[in-house]
Amino acid sequence: MADRITVGDRVSWNTSQGRTHGKVVEKKTKDFRFAEQDFTASDDEPAFIVESEKTGAKAAHKESALRKLKS
Repeated sequence: MADRITVGDRVSWNTSQGRTHGKVVEKKTKDFRFAEQDFTASDDEPAFIVESEKTGAKAAHKESALRKLKS
């Protein structure tokens, strides 16, 4: 991926209510548990904790599920 996602980036992702926007607050490179779910992550395929701009709710997503937005 040419333009990798990093902590602090503004991103968007799909939710059941539609597309939402927020900020990356943490990068995970080891398997972890979040919101009672297990996630896999590695240096090659990291996962990210994102925070919604609208609600402040946090969620975990793979990089492939996130779309980096222009600043």
